[in-house]
Amino acid sequence: MKNKFKILLALSLMLLTGCEKKTPINMPTASSSGVLYGLGSSIASIWNKDLKDIRAVSQGSNGGIENLNLIYSKEANVSMGVTSIIYQSFKGEGIFEGRPNPKLRILFGLYYNPNQILVKNSDSIKNIKDLENLSFAPGAAGSTSLDEFKAHAEIAGLDRKKMHLQYMGPQEAADMIRNKNLDGLWLMSGAPNSLVMELTSTASMKLLSLDDDFLKKLKASYPWYSTYIIKASSYEGIARDIQTSAIKMVLYTSSDMDENLAYRLTKSFFENLEDLKKTNPSLREVSPQNATKDLANIPLHPGAEKYFKEIGVLGAN
Repeated sequence: MKNKFKILLALSLMLLTGCEKKTPINMPTASSSGVLYGLGSSIASIWNKDLKDIRAVSQGSNGGIENLNLIYSKEANVSMGVTSIIYQSFKGEGIFEGRPNPKLRILFGLYYNPNQILVKNSDSIKNIKDLENLSFAPGAAGSTSLDEFKAHAEIAGLDRKKMHLQYMGPQEAADMIRNKNLDGLWLMSGAPNSLVMELTSTASMKLLSLDDDFLKKLKASYPWYSTYIIKASSYEGIARDIQTSAIKMVLYTSSDMDENLAYRLTKSFFENLEDLKKTNPSLREVSPQNATKDLANIPLHPGAEKYFKEIGVLGAN
């Protein structure tokens, strides 16, 4: 009887295993016009193809801050964002003051995400200070772009009372620009960005550069920034390279994620990286060797750390 029970139990477990639900991976990204939206879809597709026991779903969102709130409330378990706001959420600073999320963990770094300041092509608009008196869209509520605008506006000493600010996403802002009801928008996104590409080529828009003195002040206050050059060849209608600020974009999760799952997600991404690069130009400079750099001292997930040690990117100890 005992052996018969063991056989029945084994058969039951086999049946349960066969019917076992796939582990859900819910990954909010950003607006449908941005680089992250397409990248998230590509990563989810790779994971679903490579890891048969998970069901990854990528979806649009308002971007960075909303994504962190979704991770905090456990409505999502993986997302992408820049290290600046992830650091603030981790520490409970800035907009996250009083509500730290010490469970945040990075799976791997992706690319440097530049700020793109798009304005009408007028000789009177030469630098960030000239944003005063413009009708301008700094980003939607809860977006990384809005957070970035605020940090840069503070360093530039912009009087936001003089500005006609329209809080909306990039797609809505682009519609207003086409109808000549808006002078510009702020967008933090990998370059080239399809929306910026369209507006610089068809709507007489240009990108502003940030000068060396401004960037020096910015880095002194916010050490996670770096200087970034958007090549003129990135966009039609842009005659010269654009100097701007950038922050590392990373893929992150929570310490609640199973270590083996985090390991497998990380491994799957890098083993399929060359295929991902074919449809996602923003990944062109991504490699395992730079995936653990410039992470603003936010800890790696142990599962990701295991993978990077396994391939020799991190030391064994």
